[in-house]
Amino acid sequence: MALIVLWDIDHTLIDNAGVSKEIYGAAFAAVARRQPSGPAVTDGRTDRLIMREMFDRDGLVQPDWDIVQAALEAAGRERSEELRQRGRALPGARDVLTAVGKEPGIISSVLTGNIAANARLKLAAFGLDGLVDLEVGAYGADRLERAALVHVACDRIRAAYTVPGRTVVTLVGDTPRDVEAALTNGVEIVAVATGVNSAAELRRAGASAVLPDLTDTAALMSHFKYLAAEGG
Repeated sequence: MALIVLWDIDHTLIDNAGVSKEIYGAAFAAVARRQPSGPAVTDGRTDRLIMREMFDRDGLVQPDWDIVQAALEAAGRERSEELRQRGRALPGARDVLTAVGKEPGIISSVLTGNIAANARLKLAAFGLDGLVDLEVGAYGADRLERAALVHVACDRIRAAYTVPGRTVVTLVGDTPRDVEAALTNGVEIVAVATGVNSAAELRRAGASAVLPDLTDTAALMSHFKYLAAEGG
């Protein structure tokens, strides 16, 4: 089997219970020295794009990204306990990540809009961080647009692993932006209706494989094996 699986985090593997938007608001306030005019708009955006849009919306000059990233990291650390108390791993996430990790030939990592530090923090809050290879993932600091993260992750994986040329790449995510990222790059998508978008909306975005959640580990593993066999 030759398969790369790249997981989204928020509303795919975990429910952050609103802590993410609090992190963005706190990071904005730390840099701008005032509260934002409204909450962050996320919907599958990268952290770079989320924060850029917040500063644009409030008519402020874009700060240096290193400053913004440091503020995001600090805001994440300050809310780590709040995340553990209010958030949760979504049903089936732990089981399917464990099953994928045990399958020879599958490389499992993340493709997320979160910056790397906050991605790790969110997964660690629920004991999921050791179930994926975070060193080769793609993160919200790497590119502005989510679709551009696919090549980032694939390049990192190919640098770290011996990967056959015809390896299949599959994204797992909950938003139309996840679907768009897959379709733009010609890779597979498994969409899960565990976020704000319904199964019908995800299908209209172009996803052919849509699940209500991640609870059917056997079905998802069968789908992954089918994709690997088709690609090989």
